[in-house]
Amino acid sequence: MAGERLHQALKAYRRRYQKASRNEKTTILDELCSVTGYHRKYAISLVNRPVDRPEKEGKRQRGPTYSAAAFRVIERIWEAAGYPWSQRLKALVPLWLPWARNRMPELTEELEQEVLRVSPRQLDRRLQKKKQALKRRMYGRTKPGTLLKHHIPLKTDSWDVTEPGFTEIDLVSHSGECASGEFLYSLNVTDIHTGWVETRAVMGKGEAGVVDALKDIRRGLPFALRGIDSDNGSEFINYHLYRYCQTHRIQFTRGRPYKKDDNAHIEQKNWTHVRRIFGWDRYDTREVLEAMNDLYTNELGLMMNLYQASVKLREKERVGSRLRRRYDAAQTPLDRLVAGRDGKALSPSLKRLLLRRQNLDPFALAQTIEAKLARLERLRKRADNRQEITVLQQQHPSPRGGVTEEPHHAYPKASHG
Repeated sequence: MAGERLHQALKAYRRRYQKASRNEKTTILDELCSVTGYHRKYAISLVNRPVDRPEKEGKRQRGPTYSAAAFRVIERIWEAAGYPWSQRLKALVPLWLPWARNRMPELTEELEQEVLRVSPRQLDRRLQKKKQALKRRMYGRTKPGTLLKHHIPLKTDSWDVTEPGFTEIDLVSHSGECASGEFLYSLNVTDIHTGWVETRAVMGKGEAGVVDALKDIRRGLPFALRGIDSDNGSEFINYHLYRYCQTHRIQFTRGRPYKKDDNAHIEQKNWTHVRRIFGWDRYDTREVLEAMNDLYTNELGLMMNLYQASVKLREKERVGSRLRRRYDAAQTPLDRLVAGRDGKALSPSLKRLLLRRQNLDPFALAQTIEAKLARLERLRKRADNRQEITVLQQQHPSPRGGVTEEPHHAYPKASHG
């Protein structure tokens, strides 16, 4: 029994039930449960309703607002851009759509408007399942420095700068599972005001090598370097970097030991610009060093600073036990640099960058990055295949973590004399 027949039968049962005696009600309920298969309590709720009460219509199901074709376009952009989160994705879609037309014949003007209408919250919901595979952990292998701490002031307050040039710096280890021997580090520098990031790979964390990498980064920045803020690692707290900052009038501050929140900006960029791309594998050859720096100084730097939007924390407010954070609109670092000019004439370097973004296809850029990452992975595997004996496997390990040239014998040779 279903549909209109059930509806009419329930009306008849209600009329009988509401006029029946106690014993008759029991009989009516037994009959109704037998005919319909309803639970007794549910049957009681049905027959107790008014006879002429209209039945409630089923809850109206809202259909999908955005088509599958629109999300296919969004997913192509999302994957090529390196899986940015919803607020950043929403901001970079208009930058990528002109180039998407050449690669997606199905992209009509109506479909473009539909793609642009999708909200960040809807992006989160529709892409949620694919995001779960991108979660990873972080770790580091730098040690604290002890010299010059009294010369380099602590900075514990939040940044409040309105111009580019004040940065946080950090080293990211590429040691893999074994920290012995010499391996690569990535020197990461992020500008507080604009979010502009420059990175260079260095072999080891020697003081002179870190300063040379910072010099190269300083030459490549589209603005003057006015200040750096580091952790307490010995690769930063040393006379080489201190003298360099004094000579070039660069403000040098440091965070408190074991307080990563003092360098929160660079810790976040360590993930988005290094770990997420290169992972936790070991890189320890000159070939890999050159390949990594080629990627950092060319395609990867352009992708992150010209095409990848980021958000900035505007204010924090505590509401009861919760901390409510408010962010500004997502923008690319280049757009923040241009907006910071406040109508003034743009510098030649900014004009060159804007012209380059206008003529550079981000999809082609993403493909080049993938190709170079694949080559870098081949170089790493080749180095692994000719891997020397590790410290843990040596009979007489080198105190520096390298490979000792001594012959190894389980027992001394017998003498014949």
